[in-house]
Order: sequence, then C-alpha cells, then structure tokens
Amino acid sequence: MIITQTPLRISFAGGGTDFPDFFNKHRGRVVSMAVDKYIYCVVKERFDDLIVVGYTKREVVEKVAEIGHELVREAMRKTGVKKGVEITFLSDIPSAGSGLGSSSAVTVGVLNALYQYRGKAVEAVKLAEEACEIEIEILGKPVGVQDQYIAAFGGIRYMEFSGRGVKVSEVAVNGETKDDLEKQLMVFYTGRTRQAEEVLAEQKENISKKTKLLNQMVDQAVKAKEFLERGRIEDLGKLLNKGWQLKKQMASRISDREIDDKYRAAVKAGAWGGKICGAGGGGFLMLLVPGNRRDAVRRAVNGWREVPFGPAMDGSKVIFNVRR
Repeated sequence: MIITQTPLRISFAGGGTDFPDFFNKHRGRVVSMAVDKYIYCVVKERFDDLIVVGYTKREVVEKVAEIGHELVREAMRKTGVKKGVEITFLSDIPSAGSGLGSSSAVTVGVLNALYQYRGKAVEAVKLAEEACEIEIEILGKPVGVQDQYIAAFGGIRYMEFSGRGVKVSEVAVNGETKDDLEKQLMVFYTGRTRQAEEVLAEQKENISKKTKLLNQMVDQAVKAKEFLERGRIEDLGKLLNKGWQLKKQMASRISDREIDDKYRAAVKAGAWGGKICGAGGGGFLMLLVPGNRRDAVRRAVNGWREVPFGPAMDGSKVIFNVRR
C-alpha cells in the first residue's frame, strides 16, 4: 500500500498569467504558497484484476479505458499501471471547486503514488510536467500551470513561465516572516463551490483582450516576491487588494454581490487586503489582517467558516509505503 500526501495552495499574485495562451507570447509570473491542507491518495494492490477507484463515487471496472475519473485514467496510462489496483482519495477539506488547486493536487498525488507503486521515485519537476500534460494537452482543460508545480514542489515559490518552459524558485522567506504570515493570514470558507472550468474558460477566452491587465498582474508577482523576502506583510496585503480588483475584470463570474459585500466589510474592519482563491465565484476567501483586527474581521465575515491555514514546505510526498 502506498499513500501520498499532496498540498493544496493559495496564490498571492500573478494568477492568470500561467495560462500557456498568455505566457507563450508574453511572460508569466506567479507567487504561490502550498498550504497545510492536503489531498491523500491511497494505492493498494488487489487480489483480482479489477480496477477500483474511490472518490465521491466508487468505480469498479476491468480496463483503464473504462475509468470515468479522467485524471486517474490518464495517470494510469502515463505510469503503466494496468490492472489489479485500488485507488482512493481523501481530502482535509471540501476540495472540488474550492479554488485551492485540488484538481492538480489530485493529478500530482496519483502520479506520485502510482510511480511509487511501480517502485519508481520521481522528481517533483517530472510530476509537475506530466500533470500539466495530462490536464492541458491530453484532456484540454482550460487551466494554468502554477497548480501542478506548487503541488509537486511545495513551499513558497516564485514561478516564471515562458515559451521556453517553467522556472521554479524558492522565495527566500525567513522564519520570522513565515510566523508573521501565518499569524496574519485568515481564510474563510464561503460555503459554496463552483465549477472552476466554467470561470476559467471565460478567463482563457478573454486573454487576448486583457493583455494589459495580465501584464500588471505579472508586475504584481514580482512585487509580491520582494515584499515576502523583506517581511513586508502589510504591503503584501495591500498588493492583494489591488490584485483582486484587477482579477475581477478578467471574467464575469469571479465575484458576486455577496462576495463583494463580505470583502468590503473585512477591509473596513481592518484587513489589508485579500482575494477569492483560485478561479473565483466561491470557495475560500483569503485575507491578510493585522493581529489587533482579527476579531473585528471575524465579525465582519460572520457566517463564513474560518479555516486555519499555514505554509506546507514539502510538495507531494509518500507518507506510507508497505509492500506484501
């Protein structure tokens, strides 16, 4: 039996510039942080030749081609596992449609688990590249590439995207800044999820019309890296606020009246800034808040559940490996 643990993520700046349609012509930059909420993938051998996949539903099939869960199906094809296996997913929080990169965490996590099941240790960059290939090239999903890389690498990362490829660097954040970031980060669950692909598809369609906007987001990612490395969390929060205003211009369903009202109330209560994670339209609201304003912000966002988040410094990893 193999169990992998793969982190979810929040991004501070640059989201949307990681679409190949944009960075193949321009340049993309993202600052993203893996968080201590995880997708777990369990892979175990079966006594028969059936393939069983367990998630929100249970599939029992005889052939890889019959698997309805397309990420699992393509990961099995990629890794060469063909039969006699049971694959189960667990999540720390409601993950589908959460805006925390769960689909890519699933892809990276199942690739890692299946390779380990075959006795192969695979580097983070290979997991990320193959996850991108599955989601974007094979399945044609309207997604970017930051989620696959942060799930594979973990930590707080500065990612640069171009037609030549992806460069992943560690953001040089000291221990004091990590502690401050964790203390000043507040995350609230809106109570609703959404089909990210619908929002992302609209964003993708708008890329050619929003180039100026996306270039501003690139510049914000460069600043976000600088603020983190200098421990300037307040400035990062204010940058998030500016980034959120830009992001809402990318597609029509990124925000709505309820989200806007809660966000304005949080800022009025003392939050420096924040954003809806991921594609938008629901999921999780992240805010950066000075310590003396946290209670006021909680009252302002009354009705949305607060969820404690901290950085996860490791990417996808095997946490259990026992063979018969």
